[in-house]
Amino acid sequence: LKQPAGECTPDLYRLLDDLSANLGQGDLRATTRQCFQIHGIMKGDLKTVISSIMNIGSSTVAACGDVSRNVMITPAPFNTPEYNHAREWAKVVAELFRPMTQAFSEIWLDGEKAATVETWKKEVAHMSVDEAMMYDSGRGVILKDANEPLYGDRYLPRKFKVGVTVPGDNSLDIYTNDIGLVVITDDNGELEGFNVMVGGGLGRTHNKENTFARVADHLGFVAKEDTMELLKCILASQRDHGNRDVRANARMKYLVHTLGIDNFRSLVESYFGKKVQPWREMAEWKYSDWMGWWEQGDGKLFYGLHVESGRVKDEGDFRLKTALRVIVDKFNIPFIMSPTQSIIIRDIKPEDKDSIDAILQAHGIKSIEEVDPLNRLAMACPALPLCGLALSEAERRMPEYLERIRAVIDKMGLGEEEIMVRMTGCPNGCARPYMAELAFVGDGPKSYQVWLGGSPVLTRTAYPFMSKMKIDDLETTLEPILAMFKEQRQEFEAFGDFCHRVGADAIEGYVSKATIAA
Repeated sequence: LKQPAGECTPDLYRLLDDLSANLGQGDLRATTRQCFQIHGIMKGDLKTVISSIMNIGSSTVAACGDVSRNVMITPAPFNTPEYNHAREWAKVVAELFRPMTQAFSEIWLDGEKAATVETWKKEVAHMSVDEAMMYDSGRGVILKDANEPLYGDRYLPRKFKVGVTVPGDNSLDIYTNDIGLVVITDDNGELEGFNVMVGGGLGRTHNKENTFARVADHLGFVAKEDTMELLKCILASQRDHGNRDVRANARMKYLVHTLGIDNFRSLVESYFGKKVQPWREMAEWKYSDWMGWWEQGDGKLFYGLHVESGRVKDEGDFRLKTALRVIVDKFNIPFIMSPTQSIIIRDIKPEDKDSIDAILQAHGIKSIEEVDPLNRLAMACPALPLCGLALSEAERRMPEYLERIRAVIDKMGLGEEEIMVRMTGCPNGCARPYMAELAFVGDGPKSYQVWLGGSPVLTRTAYPFMSKMKIDDLETTLEPILAMFKEQRQEFEAFGDFCHRVGADAIEGYVSKATIAA
């Protein structure tokens, strides 16, 4: 689905719950881009599924394709000026970069209009997004294309991802996006503009060194009144200058890498007609998954519900899918999808807190205090059997791997450590493995690449440490690395920071000596 800012209304969840039960494989999948997937739909039922979603005020337009994808955001629903600005602008960007073609409605709605306008479109109607989209400065941003004035008849060279957050809150992997926006306000909470970053992206191909994961560069600051135009100029730069010859190198990260951030900034400014202002200083980044109970700031509460690998299902005594439906039907409250495949239940009245806890407990869902920190920080993509690109297991293997990693950590006397572990079944990076402290990237039916050294606050990429680890070699691989970490770490140093500081060669040397000694 397309769910800007990760928002899921009660009516939408009821619909998805029913569709997955009646026309899917019986479960839902919370993704790493803050939206739901329904798996197992027969082709003959696609029209019913898609039209139902469209007619309830949601959409699947731009959930895939060479256009701007679902716009991500920090999922914390705090009622503060900064967080409110972030939510609003995520929806603004979704509208600004929406595909304009009528082909979608012609195919899935028989050319008719949807029964209701998308919920986010109504919420930003006062922002005059259409007027800003169609504004033509005469500098080549707007094309002479009746259907797609921004995208043109060829759309973009490759998919395009945007994220929005507030200073200090990197719960969404902001540096992995083509464009990252950080809200900048004055002392009274009034929006001044945004710090803008460009050129992030994680997809790569095994054994092709000209494909790589990359974190975004800081482009600069833009005032709020110029933001939509600057965003259009960045998109136009990629549209007109991105690599259309080699699809593996078509993401904007390669254009930014090739030109360098200064030359890319100059390219954007040639469309923009003015200089991009310098990046504004702001709070240091922190990572939080926003799980557990929190006060929203408006007298209500929200609850971050951990979902293992995003799979919303009923299985034996574990009945998460039913629990969520009970909560929606009883309290009629919305959800926000988390960037880490979990779900935030928002707008909870304080007097309903105990009732919601009781519903979750009665349906076999652990409290957040009962969830192992390894599991809480972990992510895995669906991989086999659901993804045609998968080379190995991820979602189905991750629980076993986390148990084995926990056993090794405890054996090494490091039980208090919280290490971010991610796993994918191929190198495309949907679960953002290259940002994790420890990652396993599938390269065959029974093996993984091992990556080390990502930041616990998600500001740099990891590095490849081992090109092929057989699935049974997890313990023998990790034990000497953790031994070195325990022996040589600095005070309060996180595992990812340690691996980054000492580097692959030092770890490899230590592991080799440990292997010989053994």
